[in-house]
Amino acid sequence: MILSVMNHISLKLNQFLKNQFELVEDVVVVSNLVDHDGAISANVNNRVVIFLTNIERETAAKTHYMSSGVGGDFTQHQPVHLNLYLMVCANFSGANYNESLKFISSVVGYFQQQPVFNHQNSPDLDRDIEKIVLDIENVKNHDLSNMWGMFGAKYLPSILYKVRMITIDNKAVISRVSKTSSVNVSVKSESDSQ
Repeated sequence: MILSVMNHISLKLNQFLKNQFELVEDVVVVSNLVDHDGAISANVNNRVVIFLTNIERETAAKTHYMSSGVGGDFTQHQPVHLNLYLMVCANFSGANYNESLKFISSVVGYFQQQPVFNHQNSPDLDRDIEKIVLDIENVKNHDLSNMWGMFGAKYLPSILYKVRMITIDNKAVISRVSKTSSVNVSVKSESDSQ
């Protein structure tokens, strides 16, 4: 589900940027900036890079719920609602630094005009995803410095988005309660036993 969300955002942003700047090649990639060994990832030079910085559980949900179906009632875990934090950065270095500013400005403009993806405005959205909602997440300079240190990279023109309420539900049944058509109850009184 998370990959589907990130790929959809990448696809739509890529279509927009290719159209706006009359590009032939894709310019948006979903990737880490730096490999685990500390080397710059091969596919991120002169690209707009989208990567996951955090996953947060939306806490306003129950853990179990009852549902009815053919053959009885059953208990399931409540679906998990997640918020994703996505960094979008423009990785154009050296003489291409101005390209970074141009692309990151266009990214902000695109998500300002298209902050929600749903099945009406994005018919190709995965059917298991109800909608994708993007909000800019403000980050203080100190926290931003720590984040980029955690990524193992130097700061690039970038913006952090909170993607709200991604639902994951594997529909696993915890327990099943059979429906009973009738119940016979007999009560003995003290006078019956004498």
